[in-house]
Amino acid sequence: MSQATQSNGLVKRLFGGSGVGTTVLILLVFYVLLLVVFSFLSPFFMTVRNMTSISSNIALIGLMAAAGTPLIIAGGLDLSVAAIAGLTGVIIALLHAAGIPIWFAVLAAIAVAVVVGVINGILATYLRLNPLIVTLATMSIVTGVSLILTGGLTKPLLVDGFNWVGQGRIAGVPVPAILMLMVYVGLWLMMQKTHFGRYAFAVGGNADASRLIGLPVDRTQISLYVMSAVSGALAGTVLAAMLGAAAPNAAGPHLLTVIAAIILGGTSLQGGRGSVWGTLVAVLILGTLNNGLTLMNVTSFWQDVTRGVVLILAVGFDGLRQRMA
Repeated sequence: MSQATQSNGLVKRLFGGSGVGTTVLILLVFYVLLLVVFSFLSPFFMTVRNMTSISSNIALIGLMAAAGTPLIIAGGLDLSVAAIAGLTGVIIALLHAAGIPIWFAVLAAIAVAVVVGVINGILATYLRLNPLIVTLATMSIVTGVSLILTGGLTKPLLVDGFNWVGQGRIAGVPVPAILMLMVYVGLWLMMQKTHFGRYAFAVGGNADASRLIGLPVDRTQISLYVMSAVSGALAGTVLAAMLGAAAPNAAGPHLLTVIAAIILGGTSLQGGRGSVWGTLVAVLILGTLNNGLTLMNVTSFWQDVTRGVVLILAVGFDGLRQRMA
């Protein structure tokens, strides 16, 4: 077997297909170039402190984008994930203030996220409603509930042990970054090594054909909506632990970045194609870009413009990939 063939096989095993693998490799090269450019533009960029800050800050986006990747691969879409993250922190803070032990409050918040995921899944699959409209509606509802419960105010959440999840380090590496990496490894194993993962690719590629051969299309998609909601709940837990408070709208501004990362990472909006590792590299690129622009004193307004441009480019590249395929 030639070295080129072996390399191609490795790409397929790691990234779920040579086409997606090529996209991931291109993103990795771009990420390295981005690091080099910013290291020349700012003397504070390539420091241990700043690299640690980047890895900690991208964990929130990475966690929200994690399970959204297999969901989009399977033909779904979840715009409520950031709102779920906000509601999770609110529920944890309110239950703890009411005397509930912190980790039971976390489990209760995750249970609420599961319910929201089930609702999204049922509306989008059994009732065949447009997932964009469904999750846009649940995003509005969940955000409204968070604001009602808190009166729009931030709730303090300073608890020993709990805040370590958002602020602690293991061997110098931020705990949020470690949790994010664990989630991505688990999702990669699920998508590449299990029947469920293969069902997700098949359902996204052609749902009608998948039904004809007996695949559990609706059950697969509902399960992925639940996973996306739980992913948002994990992100909300980390965010609340990181801030030491529950802010209803704290995760909302990151939604566009989450969607941009998934698409930029090679996941097709048409379904049937994508890679969790591509999403992770795209998260690194977008997080590093924001950090570098901040160090260069670029205002947050221009950073908003950058995120919008990246989203348009990502959608454009997705369309180009479809035409080339």
